[in-house]
Amino acid sequence: MSDTERTAWDRRYSEGSHQSLIPDPLLVSAYDEFIAPSFLQPGRALDLAGGVGRHAMFLAERGWDVALIDVSPTALELAKTEIGRRGLRVSAELADLTETPLAVSSFDLVLNFFYLERTLFPQIAAALKTGGLLIFKTYTRDQLRLGGGPTHPMHLLESNELLRAFDGLRILHYHESIKDKAVAELVARKE
Repeated sequence: MSDTERTAWDRRYSEGSHQSLIPDPLLVSAYDEFIAPSFLQPGRALDLAGGVGRHAMFLAERGWDVALIDVSPTALELAKTEIGRRGLRVSAELADLTETPLAVSSFDLVLNFFYLERTLFPQIAAALKTGGLLIFKTYTRDQLRLGGGPTHPMHLLESNELLRAFDGLRILHYHESIKDKAVAELVARKE
């Protein structure tokens, strides 16, 4: 990621954009349907490009050991403040995911919400322990017709691209939608 992109993200967070602390509905439903039934006790989770930590905090409140990684110092400072206010334990790391390799077979759960870096797909799958779950949601090209959201093709999935990207995992849930936002969402397990 270039310094220009990092600066742009810092500016967005400083201006109040992307500061929601409400977890995405996919994580909430996946927690009840897939995560809680899969693990007798909470394990280790990784929140990729997790911004202000809305998903990391959701998991930490449920006993998970969560590592939050983001490229924006501003986002991580906001996350650390809220994590401290809530009395949670989340490790927050400043890192450019395109330059920082993910630990192999280290996580029971990996979250990736609205961040698309295709070169990381193999690393994301490899970061999961056997039995680990991946929860992934981001925009598709159909978003161009709806307006808002990213416009560059490198930030938009093709139809069924996410499904194919993780075909080495067992797909538990896959859905594409164009209502309100054009997104693809995936829940998959490393067998």
